[in-house]
Amino acid sequence: MQDEVNEKTVSLCVNGGKISARILKAAMLKALAKMEQEKRNGKQKKMEKQAVQKAEKGAAKSHGKQSMEKLMNQGCQLSNIEVTDGNIKSFEKCARKYSIDFSLKKDTSISPPRYFVFFKAKDVDVMTAAFKEYTGKSLNKSKKPSVRRKLELVKERVAKHREREKTKQKERRPEH
Repeated sequence: MQDEVNEKTVSLCVNGGKISARILKAAMLKALAKMEQEKRNGKQKKMEKQAVQKAEKGAAKSHGKQSMEKLMNQGCQLSNIEVTDGNIKSFEKCARKYSIDFSLKKDTSISPPRYFVFFKAKDVDVMTAAFKEYTGKSLNKSKKPSVRRKLELVKERVAKHREREKTKQKERRPEH
């Protein structure tokens, strides 16, 4: 039964008064040639579609962090924001979340270096939202107590508790 399911069925309709073996053979050859041609056309269309997709992928505008040249070549007006924080890597995560095209420039003329974030002028609202999220995260990180400090405090408490237990046990022993 499985062999029957695996086999393909082709229907061929031929109009004629008398059908000879030669006519049937010619009709079958024509049908087979047409099926092969459709198969080749399907593969060719599929290959063309894949080539177009690859070309679109390569020609697509890049997103996220990029060089100033790439950002300027996109033909948009640029705006910038000055950032003094050296930990700019955490901002990149927020920028990727909001899919912002931006470029970082470091100004070393001043002793604590400043960073300028250049972005498209049309992305101003999105950029401000990303900066709000970034500053909120950085403030929360500074407010959080250090995990190592917490661990040290817990160790001290445990050590004090052990000393208390030892002294209690010594006091309970009856004297002879």
